Amino acid sequence: MGKNVLISGASIAGPALAYWLGRYGFHPTVVELAPALREGGQAVDFRGETHLTVLERMGVLDQLRRLETGGRTTTFVDPKGRQRLHLPAEFTGGDIEVLRGDLSRVLYEASLPYTEYVFGDSVTGTTETATGVQVTFRHGAPREFDLVIGADGLHSNIRRIAFGPERDFVTHLGYYAATWKLPNHLGLGRETVGCNTPGRLAQLGGGHRDPAVADAFVVFAAPELTYDRHDLTAQKALIAERFAGIGWQVPAMLESLESTSELYFDSISRADVPVWHRGRTALVGDAACGATIGGMGTGTGVVAAYVLAGELARAAGDHRAAFAAYEGRLREYAQGCQQGGDRTGKFLAPGRIGGRLRDAMLNRPALMTWMLNEAKKFSTVELPDYPAELGAMTG
Repeated sequence: MGKNVLISGASIAGPALAYWLGRYGFHPTVVELAPALREGGQAVDFRGETHLTVLERMGVLDQLRRLETGGRTTTFVDPKGRQRLHLPAEFTGGDIEVLRGDLSRVLYEASLPYTEYVFGDSVTGTTETATGVQVTFRHGAPREFDLVIGADGLHSNIRRIAFGPERDFVTHLGYYAATWKLPNHLGLGRETVGCNTPGRLAQLGGGHRDPAVADAFVVFAAPELTYDRHDLTAQKALIAERFAGIGWQVPAMLESLESTSELYFDSISRADVPVWHRGRTALVGDAACGATIGGMGTGTGVVAAYVLAGELARAAGDHRAAFAAYEGRLREYAQGCQQGGDRTGKFLAPGRIGGRLRDAMLNRPALMTWMLNEAKKFSTVELPDYPAELGAMTG
């Protein structure tokens, strides 16, 4: 089997896959559109035995524990600031919670001894031949690889090139979400406070690194909107329109929105790809089976990278068998995790009746405990011990 593998995407699943492939003797190359690793970002979490086992086998579990955010409590209030619901940190933070940028850096550094990284570039085309895949790039010279893997998220470029347009695979779930940073005028620590009105959430949380900085997070219900994903001004206008006239801290949030140069804005959506591989190209993580928020995509991406690399190493020359085994082992698990994303918008920004039901249910401690236990069940799947089986090095 040829061992030169191109991976598109240097966020989470891409570096995790590169790490495992490198340990098994492959030669991964990761191409990333951004000019460097993305720093900061929202907190992401890992939940349950499966996630923690893979991190431990990678040798990064202890390092991530040292980088834990500690989680945050979450309080929902009405526009007058009266408490509706209070959730403990473990409800949103999982077993380990770290900043996305910290996780990306840890995985990047772990993979670096085995991996060629190309930043500031992206794939523009792929052509499969009898022996490999001819790949063209936006800036770099054309190259040939044995395999191509899309680890580039819900809006995957590789999926678009090799499988078809995004509209064929990504479903809008009825909500949009945005985040940005602003001064921490409320003096928030390890806590978030969010104001609900029907179909909308405006939330503030204390910064994880700098106590003078807060994180703004908004969610609102809307049918699929037409906008330029690269037009910051248009995105700000959409948010301002949806949250105009709400009390609490929302006016100050919208004022800070006007001046921010770093805004994340996207639909809450779900990716469903009927088959995760086509010829010599395969998808991993959110590109194959992702959800914008709430679908345990970070943990699923790391687990999927572990399984895909293990099956490729097992296959000894047959990428078709490896891709099929990878998908057969993980599809049901990934789809079970993904279901959480279908409920995220309705939970965070419910309608009037839905909000009353949410608050009444979760103000009962026994029910909250049950929900936490159920979430851990979804994040469990039996995995082979590929490193032991394949005799991989342990360093």
